Amino acid sequence: MTESEQRAVGYNARPPRPAWGIRPRPRKSISLQQAIVSMPPPGRVIIPIDQCLGMAARPLVTVGEHVLTGQPIAGADGATPDRPGPKVHASISGIVTAVEPCESAGRDISAQPCVIIDSDGRDQPYEGYDDLGEPLAMTPEDIRRYIADAGIVGLGGALYSTAAKLRPDQPIDTLIVNGAECEPYITCDEIVMRDHADRVLLGTQIMMRALETSLAIVAVESDMSEARVALYKAIEAEGCDNIHVAVVTAKYPAGGERQLIELIMNREVPEDGLPADIGVVCQNVGTAGAVADLFARHRPLISRIVTVTGRGIATPGNIEVRIGTPVRELFAICGGLHADISHIVMGGPMMGITLPDDSLPVTKATNCIIVMQTGDVSPEQAEMPCIRCGECLQVCPSRLLPQELLTSARLHDMDALQDLGLNACIECGCCDFVCPSQIQLTNRFIAAKTAFRRHRDGQRLAERAKQRYTAHEARLATLRETEATALERQTAADDRSIEAIMERARDKER
Repeated sequence: MTESEQRAVGYNARPPRPAWGIRPRPRKSISLQQAIVSMPPPGRVIIPIDQCLGMAARPLVTVGEHVLTGQPIAGADGATPDRPGPKVHASISGIVTAVEPCESAGRDISAQPCVIIDSDGRDQPYEGYDDLGEPLAMTPEDIRRYIADAGIVGLGGALYSTAAKLRPDQPIDTLIVNGAECEPYITCDEIVMRDHADRVLLGTQIMMRALETSLAIVAVESDMSEARVALYKAIEAEGCDNIHVAVVTAKYPAGGERQLIELIMNREVPEDGLPADIGVVCQNVGTAGAVADLFARHRPLISRIVTVTGRGIATPGNIEVRIGTPVRELFAICGGLHADISHIVMGGPMMGITLPDDSLPVTKATNCIIVMQTGDVSPEQAEMPCIRCGECLQVCPSRLLPQELLTSARLHDMDALQDLGLNACIECGCCDFVCPSQIQLTNRFIAAKTAFRRHRDGQRLAERAKQRYTAHEARLATLRETEATALERQTAADDRSIEAIMERARDKER
């Protein structure tokens, strides 16, 4: 596509290098030396049932029940036919041995309700997703219903319902399939585009059908040459004239949803809005692959690609692993661990969390496991006073003023935090990375967001209480006015009655 044609459809195939962001060492090549390895089904899985952002779930199975691979084991509470919630599925066949809280990793480590299944060794498939039909001939409503029923959520880490994102309240002109995997170490998206570009394209076409849009853009980073070539070849082979590739600078966090939209489409998502408000929907390339698997392989979301990497692992690589598999079993597939392990991180080094041990299960949000040795992580240093250098301002992708936010957070000045746009912070950690005073800015902003939400909720409760009090006083005033009016009428009527009696008495005297 020529540059004039790109401008006509409203996107930039080679966006300029952003002024914001950072360039940490990528450390990606060590996990790209081999093709994706499919891990055999584990002997036991621990499957958290709350695996969709903003939606709680309820178990659909009981202890002692035999389940099949791909069988629904939990459903979203509050789901409706118009807005179906994603289900959770058994990733192996076997016996449900417990339905109880277990530790799992989300934004933090916490006990979550889980279904524990012991394998029967047969991996017998559930047949409920066979013969769904030709997706590109389906109605958008049917596609969304199948995607929700198959438990497909955003595999970039957010776990937002894919079906919900494919049902916006306004027309969508562009679907962006996000392969701009900007955090160091993580390569699960790159290898899917490199080795399974056809699946990415099929999933993209299906999601375009669900959105009823005629333009899709697959975003890749400039250093993903093999993935880019694979996509170009697949697009040419399939004759997909309405699917294009955009190459963005390999700079963190260019893969953030809002940042990517601005780079490619030159559109800014409103601070309190969603990409759909400006006609764009973003989906991860792993999500596109999961959508393709549903219709081509007849399987719901029971596995995902996980990058297992770091100096502490013998053979880094990308593993297709069943949801609920304990992390330790991935290490065995990758040749085991070296000595002197200091940290196990789930996610990337910028936004991931440190695991307490290797027993926690893989979830739909698990894109990477990094095994670090002593010396890979810089020792914590004491915070020093802010020297007002402005480095954090230069790298912030949301164009915030971290220095001013820090001051307002310390003062608990909620009005100032709102005016400064605290909620626009994407918690990327760029400000921490460049701060010469070693100030943990991101943690301060996360805590400030929590305090701000409590403050705002308190304000809302106070406002509702005030409204209830005002309405109550208005009702009392109306009641008092009604009673006074009724009393006046009754008094007038009584006066008229007395006057009438006295008049009759006078008439008798006459």
